[in-house]
Amino acid sequence: MSSNPGPRLNIDNINPHVRSAKYAVRGELAVRSEEYRAALLNGVSNLPFKQVISANIGNPQQLDQKPITFFRQVLSILENPTLLDKPDVLINHLGYKPDVLERAKRLLAQVGSVGAYSASNGAPAIRQSIAEFLERRDGFPANQADIYLSAGASSGVNTLLHVICADEKSGILIPIPQYPLYSASLSVLNAAPVPYLLDEAKNWGTDLATIKEAYEKAKAEGIDVRAIVIINPGNPTGASLPEEDVRAVIDFASQERLVILADEVYQTNVFVGEFISFKRMLRQMQKEKPGVYDHVELASLHSVSKGMVGECGHRGGYFELVGFDPAVQAEIYKFVSITLCAPVIGQCLVELMVNPPRPGEPSYELYQQEYNAIFDGLRERATALHTAFQQMEGVECGVPQGSMYLFPTIKLPRKAAEAAAAEGRSPDEFYCMRLLEATGVCVVPGSGFGQKEGTLHFRTTFLAPGTEWVGSIIKFHQEFMDKYR
Repeated sequence: MSSNPGPRLNIDNINPHVRSAKYAVRGELAVRSEEYRAALLNGVSNLPFKQVISANIGNPQQLDQKPITFFRQVLSILENPTLLDKPDVLINHLGYKPDVLERAKRLLAQVGSVGAYSASNGAPAIRQSIAEFLERRDGFPANQADIYLSAGASSGVNTLLHVICADEKSGILIPIPQYPLYSASLSVLNAAPVPYLLDEAKNWGTDLATIKEAYEKAKAEGIDVRAIVIINPGNPTGASLPEEDVRAVIDFASQERLVILADEVYQTNVFVGEFISFKRMLRQMQKEKPGVYDHVELASLHSVSKGMVGECGHRGGYFELVGFDPAVQAEIYKFVSITLCAPVIGQCLVELMVNPPRPGEPSYELYQQEYNAIFDGLRERATALHTAFQQMEGVECGVPQGSMYLFPTIKLPRKAAEAAAAEGRSPDEFYCMRLLEATGVCVVPGSGFGQKEGTLHFRTTFLAPGTEWVGSIIKFHQEFMDKYR
């Protein structure tokens, strides 16, 4: 008998496309931060900080954002319907309002048990509620048959890219900087990312000339460019696109027959300007010029993970299709059927997000109070962090516009770049690692999102409460700059 050759699977023989995928948001820095967190919980006291601040990921409730009471009360009944047998206890002793019980009863009637599968594309009544929300938001009709519930927006992106990408020559235009979900997913699919740079000088807006240049270059290299991704408001940049940018993208997509993938999960996180949905603008352009834009294919995504909802762990989201061939939609339905359905409790949370308490209803006052407090808190923390960056040598950062992030430019001394190279790291990664080791604050280097050559950035959330951690960044930065001058 031969000796044991070792495991059947090893790093050299697994799927090379999985191996080549990179997802910096949960990369080495995040892993190290969790090791520090575990050490602190186990009583280790020789670290130079007392807590870990996970500013690397938009995970609101990990950073003390409180759940919306109405949402959680309804969900508690959906998970345990026998609570409805004691309405007096719920209302008179636990603070539930009558409309909480009514909504839970209605959802239970519509979906049955949340422990049972729904239709593959989501419960019909919930899809209808989303369609009604979209009509209120955009002023144009929506059809529940074109709406697909998903396990967060990420699952929807995965579905759409699987269907759009046919082979290694299938190209998708993605913004740089971008949320690495897109580049990582395309890597796994062995498809071609076609990066286009956002314009930092114009608050990270889209630049049509840059998009066209990237498109033409990819075409010249034999890439079949099929779609363009727009993240609006932006991640990691926080920028909300003005109407002229949205119109320009739709016009370009129409001319070049590109599918538009509009990632709109931060649509309620807008501090500057307004959120303009691609669906609304497409329908407006179709109305203004009948027949010109009727062939445009648009997929818009939304999620319960962000905004004032912040329910990442419940994995609820949806996407709406506009202008897709019915035969293609049938294939999308088949694809989502393979994983049976999105989590039904997450679907119910989507329904609550798009159809919250309204003025005059018993839960409205508390809902509005909680919603506004979360929004105002995020804006205040974003402003405080921005003010801190303005004090830091070699750091430039635009005014916070939205989403949950700031994406400052950092200019580091040459000696810091040399020290980074000696460790086999990029300078921004080196800086972020030293920051974590000194302060317990975990951020993500700009190289994890893509950045213009010759520039350095990092992305931080502004979700963490308090100001002490911001002060520790200022102190670290000064010491780092002094050390490597």
